[in-house]
Amino acid sequence: MSDPICILGIETSCDETAAAVLRRAPDGSVTILGETVHSQIDEHAPYGGVVPEIAARAHADIADSVIAKTLQDSQTELADLDGIAATSGPGLIGGVMVGMMTGKALALAADKPFIPINHLEGHALSPRLADPCPFPYLLLLVSGGHCQFISVSGLGQYQRLGSTIDDAAGEAFDKLAKTLGIGFPGGPAVERLAMNGDAKRFPLPRPLLNRPGLDMSFAGLKTAAARIVEAEDLDTQGVADLCASYQASIAESLSEKTRRALLEFQAGDPGETRLVVAGGVAANQSIRSALNAVAEAAGATLIAPPLRHCTDNAAMIALAGAERFAAGLVDDTGLAFSARPRWPLDEARAKADPAYGGGKHGAKA
Repeated sequence: MSDPICILGIETSCDETAAAVLRRAPDGSVTILGETVHSQIDEHAPYGGVVPEIAARAHADIADSVIAKTLQDSQTELADLDGIAATSGPGLIGGVMVGMMTGKALALAADKPFIPINHLEGHALSPRLADPCPFPYLLLLVSGGHCQFISVSGLGQYQRLGSTIDDAAGEAFDKLAKTLGIGFPGGPAVERLAMNGDAKRFPLPRPLLNRPGLDMSFAGLKTAAARIVEAEDLDTQGVADLCASYQASIAESLSEKTRRALLEFQAGDPGETRLVVAGGVAANQSIRSALNAVAEAAGATLIAPPLRHCTDNAAMIALAGAERFAAGLVDDTGLAFSARPRWPLDEARAKADPAYGGGKHGAKA
């Protein structure tokens, strides 16, 4: 493409209602012209987790005003856009449908192409929002709903190397926070208390570290921590120590699996190695530090998005839309796309070897 591409991105897969206008230059560099993220933390905090029905209604109430503000901030009219991209899966289906149908309506009204985006692809490309990140690279996607290693060879070229067989790391953080009653979202709350804790006080498990391969598990860790809370009358220091021990367990599990993933990735691609970590848990500084040490030991470069783009955001959705537009992967079938609660990046692997089961809508992961 010889001209800049301007895309409106919409993200509503969980509990953030977000919109962004992004311009991609012919050389691949990007500029975020306007960006809005409206969090629903206050709505979900009393429940200690995201309630799907509340999330969907909140998205429906505010999506239009979030988009209008973003267009105004970016000084962009609908007519100035080359396309409209929206998360169309995976995620909480009610929220996904709100953003996707809003994007379709705008695309129809403005006579622009609609680009359905896989939320996971947005995370996979998110480091490119700030700095060049050439293909190929190894991606550790670690968030509230996903935890997997992906070999990224190019746009749309993804191979799953390993995945959690039960819960995601972010979900594990939220569960401990809810059990301890320390607030929502769980990840930042646990990290904050862990700063003053003794990570060696509680001997928590490191699930699957003795098993070959790259699959991960965090359900047993959640159970072990819950039993400690039930058995002991934890004071303030005890809560901090448990948070520190819990965080250390997750960090060690992710680090060891990442070490193995880098060895496998480098065996197939002996050139310069880039390790990309994306998703909300990538904002955890202890985990990021542990992963950086693993990358340095393997002679790899750790690349992560800016902290504000680690969690769910629309800039990464707009970027994925712009990349697909530039590659000629956009056509008039976008308006017929159906929202998908489950949408693996590596669909062939998911169908042949699902990480944890399937169902009438296909493999879960």
